[in-house]
Amino acid sequence: MRIILAVVLFSLIILFHEFGHFLLAKSSGVTVTEFSLGMGPRLFSFVKGGTRYSVKSFPFGGSCAMLGEDMEDTSEGTFGSKSVWTRIAIVAAGPVFNFLLACLFSMILIASIGYDKPVILGVTEGYPAQEAGLQPGDVIRSINGKPVVFYREIADFTQYNQDLMRSGTPVVIRYERDGEILEASLICEDNGSGRYIMGLSGSSNYRVKASPLQTVRYSVHEVRYWIGVVLSGLRMMVSGAVSIDDLSGPVGVVDMIGETVEQAREDGVFYIWLNLLNIGIILSANLGVMNLLPLPALDGGRLLFLLIEVIRGKKVSQEFEGRVHLTGLLLLMGLMVLIMMNDLKKIIF
Repeated sequence: MRIILAVVLFSLIILFHEFGHFLLAKSSGVTVTEFSLGMGPRLFSFVKGGTRYSVKSFPFGGSCAMLGEDMEDTSEGTFGSKSVWTRIAIVAAGPVFNFLLACLFSMILIASIGYDKPVILGVTEGYPAQEAGLQPGDVIRSINGKPVVFYREIADFTQYNQDLMRSGTPVVIRYERDGEILEASLICEDNGSGRYIMGLSGSSNYRVKASPLQTVRYSVHEVRYWIGVVLSGLRMMVSGAVSIDDLSGPVGVVDMIGETVEQAREDGVFYIWLNLLNIGIILSANLGVMNLLPLPALDGGRLLFLLIEVIRGKKVSQEFEGRVHLTGLLLLMGLMVLIMMNDLKKIIF
């Protein structure tokens, strides 16, 4: 059951991504030759309205194949017959739909259990937060000028800014107390284990119910938060702070979903549902960001060529673009195999 739930969630996210391309293509008059879920040989398919709808044997991945998409063809109904801005909209629709799906999941989650308000639940005696006058019940509004919406952003700041905190540079906190905005400057201190802290405590499990309008607002912030997490992870990967061993592909994701479902089972179906929603938000935001990277074979790579077309005023050779995307696809598949082998190694050993 856990594997089935994982595959269903993963497939839904991919299908929604491809549905974005499909919907924009259809509404723009582009003929969609095939809309499929999965990769490899077809398990079954049917044709309706000139489009073949397929389910394929390998459930990770999908496609929205458009007429003339990779050809120098500008005849009626082809991808190439549309204006460059229409083509940009069609290509960008996939990642945009991922962000919309993440936002929808967020609204359901926040409507169910609220959001983790950045409330201080306690201050540690003798540490900077207490000395600066912060008290339980204060609501953190920003740290060093960066707005804070969720409590987990305070924890993230402490985790990812140890060098700054260790240097003795003041951490400026703006907080709200009884409707008044106050400010405190903290020099962080070692907690005895080499980790520098401000001396305040709270919990991302402390959640506050939101009104319908607040639910929409905080849902947008939820997606923004996870987009930021993905971008931070990419920066860490480029800088070498994260290695390939820390990455997970479809196999690792399915295993992670399965473990999460297993752990939540004791708490009941409702908590399984909440955990799946939370994972869905993370995966959908992740897929949206990754597909916007300007790399060959990804939506971002196609958008890059379309933007070059806007700047040049004429199309890039389809043959050249096709070779670039094919090379990128081969490299991407090689990376996926490497990550998959690494996932299997972690699961088995």
